[in-house]
Amino acid sequence: MTFYFYDLETSGINARAQRIMQFAGQRTDMDLNPIGEPDNWLVQLTDEVLPDPEAVLITGITPQKTKEEGYTEAQFLELFFDKVCQPDTVITGYNSVRFDDEFMRNTLWRNFYDAYEWQWQDGRSRWDLLDVVRMVRALRPEGVEWPFAPARRKGMSEHGSIVAPKDGDEDTASLVPSNRLELLTQLNKLEHSNAHDALSDVYATIAVAKLLKENQPKMFDYLLSMRGKKAVLDLVSVDDPKPFLYTSGRYGNTWNKTTAVIPVASAEHGSVLIYDLRVDPTPYAKLDDEALSQALFTRDQETEILPVKVLKPNACPAVAPLGVLDDKAEKNIQLTTSEIASNYNKLSSIVGFIERIGQLYESYSSARRSGYDTNTDPDFQLYDGFVDGGDKQKQRVVRVADANTLADLSLDFSDPRLIALLTRYKARNFSNSLTSDERESWESYRADRITRGVPGQIAIGLYGQKLAELGEQKTDDTSRFLLQELELWAQNILPITES
Repeated sequence: MTFYFYDLETSGINARAQRIMQFAGQRTDMDLNPIGEPDNWLVQLTDEVLPDPEAVLITGITPQKTKEEGYTEAQFLELFFDKVCQPDTVITGYNSVRFDDEFMRNTLWRNFYDAYEWQWQDGRSRWDLLDVVRMVRALRPEGVEWPFAPARRKGMSEHGSIVAPKDGDEDTASLVPSNRLELLTQLNKLEHSNAHDALSDVYATIAVAKLLKENQPKMFDYLLSMRGKKAVLDLVSVDDPKPFLYTSGRYGNTWNKTTAVIPVASAEHGSVLIYDLRVDPTPYAKLDDEALSQALFTRDQETEILPVKVLKPNACPAVAPLGVLDDKAEKNIQLTTSEIASNYNKLSSIVGFIERIGQLYESYSSARRSGYDTNTDPDFQLYDGFVDGGDKQKQRVVRVADANTLADLSLDFSDPRLIALLTRYKARNFSNSLTSDERESWESYRADRITRGVPGQIAIGLYGQKLAELGEQKTDDTSRFLLQELELWAQNILPITES
């Protein structure tokens, strides 16, 4: 087995509308020693995408740079499968499950690959170091310097200066634990010379992994062993529910993102509904259904309490047996075993309450799904159903075809999403293979997307306003250059309208 640590820089945060602009990665052995040279690739931005200006200001990567030096998405994915997707690889990142993996899946979808096989075929698996860091901080923090940062207020950027509070500091009341990669590396004197460059972030992630493995090897190895769905479900059982410890970004900073929970019901797609045993259930049992649903499933921002949430066993959750909660850890998460036992007994003794939670969640989740806007754009329809076996064979035909073959390729897909995606695949990767009708269709789609916008990408008119506003705020030469490049990009991809 080997690790492959990877990181992306992207044109925005919406994984469906925005794109990968830089991919970097490094393979290591299981002792975190590098194997071979790192990978560091730019990926071409295509001309229907308006990148978020804030993203470009952070990374410094312009669309023009990706066009000059980058690979098409089809070329990038060939490299990815050749270099990265080797057997028995643990594909690892820092907040990769929620961010980088989503961008990879959507990129694979647009380019006629299976969006999931890369993370489980041939003995591969995935892991996310962020929740490992959070759980180590909560339960076994010794040996690591842990940063704090100003509490985020509504509308406040998550980027701030590093703070290592000392006893007696007057300002520490406004500080909260922070696990941002650049703060961890700086405080622990680890190399991280260029935060928000993908390769620099990869090296920093490996350095943090070494820090944890050296100082808390048992916790590191345990959480590595728990990265798979089967291992999680051995601990998290709805049929034989037992309290366990769970670390999640949805829980409060006050208790280091960690609490004790109990499984209460099955949820959609193999997930598990869990109840936070930090919370006394007695007052909730007296509420009517509407009030109870609101109280259980919506996070209270002031108290940072979320009594019931969904745990996804296939998303590398950081879970551990209750037995690892010692006196120091109780103080770190501000929860004692006696409080856990008390709330567990109360929850068990309220007749029908656990069943009621499950029933209310079914209604709540059904109402949420029905309230979602249905997007008919196939670029946004990755999760609208799996591709059947016949179409999977045809996807392989598309992937191996060159421009000449694509020009004459006729495939009778049963999935209408793939019919529309084929024209876009050709336009984005092999534009010379487009027929005149396909080119007209592509230009129509491109014009509509740019002028009207899509979820995750604002329309061209608002884009110009945003660039102007940022131009008034940013006075340094680098920012001005980047904003000028974005303005030129927007002008160059603007659809030509007939007079």
